[in-house]
Amino acid sequence: MNQLGADLRTKPVCLIVLGMAGSGKTTFVKKLTEHFMAISSYSYAINLDPAVHHVPYNLNIDIRDTVNFKEVMKQYGYGPNGAIMTSLNFFASQFHKVVDMINNSSSKISFVVIDTPGQIEVFTWSASGTIITELLGNSFPTLIVYVMDTPRSHNPITFMSNMLYACSVLYKMGLPFILVLNKTDIIESEFAIRWMRDFETFQDALGGHRQSTEGPSELECDNPSYPGTSPYMNSLIHSMSLVLDEFYSTLRCCSISSITGEGLTKFLDEVDQAKEEYFKINLPRLQAKQKIYKTVPIGASGEPYSFRPAPMLLDLVGDNDEAENDPLP
Repeated sequence: MNQLGADLRTKPVCLIVLGMAGSGKTTFVKKLTEHFMAISSYSYAINLDPAVHHVPYNLNIDIRDTVNFKEVMKQYGYGPNGAIMTSLNFFASQFHKVVDMINNSSSKISFVVIDTPGQIEVFTWSASGTIITELLGNSFPTLIVYVMDTPRSHNPITFMSNMLYACSVLYKMGLPFILVLNKTDIIESEFAIRWMRDFETFQDALGGHRQSTEGPSELECDNPSYPGTSPYMNSLIHSMSLVLDEFYSTLRCCSISSITGEGLTKFLDEVDQAKEEYFKINLPRLQAKQKIYKTVPIGASGEPYSFRPAPMLLDLVGDNDEAENDPLP
């Protein structure tokens, strides 16, 4: 292992928590940080959702201290999603300072947990999300945690939609990936694991031939009048599963209740394995990318081109750019 890899092993593990709106990301982060405290493993908690009204856990860094979401909407005339994306862009332009803050505390903490916006596409498919992910991935062992709503995924069509998005995030981010089957206090997750691991079992469920009785019978997937059970939709999902099965069948996954905390010990075991994958597979790829980025083109005058970004409006807290208690001055 090179010197960079050896240095990174002494740094905290960053967990970027993603998931569809309503999947329980914030509740999962709350329970996870409580679990870290219970086992005397200190962590940093970072909120990247500028539109959230209340965060139920103690934060070390909060995007809302730096960017005023409502003021962005007011000044730029954006809707909620546009304002969230713009706020993330402002924050990402100064995210190297967040990396410095984590580095300064790296001897005291073992984990950094990053809670992302509820609108998952705002982070995963934006330039700011890519900047933040790559900065973390190049500076610390970084893992992607995808939180899935288990009760909703009892519908085979919703399950396949989640798998499609999980696979897209996996290959977009290029980092070790852990699938968290959340809300197991409501419904057990064995059915989802079977669908992931056994293609024929999922096809039986999709075709309406599943004989098992896990989950409430009133769920949409058991309702014959549900429009998602149309022949066209079944055919589409069948075709998608044929393609995606090879990708999601080997995903790391664990079942968790963010209310009771059941499954968190198993989750941390998965984190340890994913961390080793980061050093073995992902870190060499990131280092190869860095070498490409360091190849600066030379202009006709013999001077390197300048890549300085244009000045951006930062610290949008009301109309006062000199906001108090701003972690990113």
